[in-house]
Amino acid sequence: MPIPALSSLLLAAPLALALTACGTAPAGVAHQHTVLEAEIAANGGETKVGEYRVGYIVEAAEPWFQAEQGGQGGHSGHGKLVNREPAKDETHHIEIIPMEAATGRIVPNVPIRLEVVDAQGQVVQAQDLNFYHAEFFHYANNFSIPTAGKYTLRATLQPPTFLRHGASGETPALSEPVTATFTGVELKNES
Repeated sequence: MPIPALSSLLLAAPLALALTACGTAPAGVAHQHTVLEAEIAANGGETKVGEYRVGYIVEAAEPWFQAEQGGQGGHSGHGKLVNREPAKDETHHIEIIPMEAATGRIVPNVPIRLEVVDAQGQVVQAQDLNFYHAEFFHYANNFSIPTAGKYTLRATLQPPTFLRHGASGETPALSEPVTATFTGVELKNES
């Protein structure tokens, strides 16, 4: 290795360790976690299940951008993105945020199905959630809740679809499905 490259490496390694030790993160990463924590505290809750810390947030139904009808790739594909306003019967935007409990990182590529269950144990509505880019990454969809009241949110997280590093004999991280259950969730008439 040439001396200038070795010198740069010797300077960069302690700096990287110092930044990690001090907990310094890029401003956008720090901001997303600050906003996420505030929204979970104000409009949701959280639980720990398996290797996950799972948060939820309930808001009024929201618009989003998706590929225009007839475009390639559906909601996450290519093509012109157009604004999709909430349908008239959509009352709530329910978000699920799966975080790796050990690191706090929001986990991408997690297939999530969310069921909204009433006090009698009946599923009022169940939907697969979409992955959203916003102030913090999250999974969500708009739901049509017919009556205000207390509900149970049951989020089933399948193993993420990404590859994992590891050696033979190790247990791959986040490789088991889990279900996060939130009881007594107040769903008010939001729209």
